[in-house]
Amino acid sequence: MFTGIVEEVGTVQALRPGSQSYILTVSAKKVLEDAKVGDSICTNGICLTVTALHNGCFDADVMPETVRRTNFASLRPGSRVNLERALTLSSRLGGHIVSGHIDGTGQITEMRKEDNAVWITVQTQPGLLRYMIEKGSIAIDGISLTLAQVTDTYFKVSVIPHTGEETILLGKHPGDTVNLECDQIGKYVDKLMHTDAGQPEKAGSGVSMKLLIENGFV
Repeated sequence: MFTGIVEEVGTVQALRPGSQSYILTVSAKKVLEDAKVGDSICTNGICLTVTALHNGCFDADVMPETVRRTNFASLRPGSRVNLERALTLSSRLGGHIVSGHIDGTGQITEMRKEDNAVWITVQTQPGLLRYMIEKGSIAIDGISLTLAQVTDTYFKVSVIPHTGEETILLGKHPGDTVNLECDQIGKYVDKLMHTDAGQPEKAGSGVSMKLLIENGFV
């Protein structure tokens, strides 16, 4: 698990392709201070397992499913990536609970400065927008951000200078693709209510609108 608070920006050193997979090599400093083989490092929002450590770099295997679900294919040697080590029980949860399991991608359509902040508009599919609410949380390339506006086709976030300085987000441009992870709570509630893909509630599911109303939740 992660918090979405990026610890440092690393650099892709190599991408060794298999038939559909890759071995990724990233150079870093802070996240390698106590790293060992088997640890998890969130890389642009993707939870990757360290398979080797060498010369200020870590290697990670990237499977075909990850390539399909993310913007991984846009990476090149020299690309900068957001990095975060796994959450520990003694850590402050400064962002929100992030699993590093990408739900899908979105496309930046606008970046607009407002005083000290930058508004970013991201267009994505309705299947992801259904899990977003205004003032809820979203992870963009592994960065924990607050949703300022959500519509049927896009959402907006406002990025403060510190986030811009500590991550790669403000180095992107309209047209760029970003990794998205929605808040886990919304996905679990949706599953329990059996409304996924428009399906009606199932009898005996354990959680229903009737049950919520009877117990004062609605």
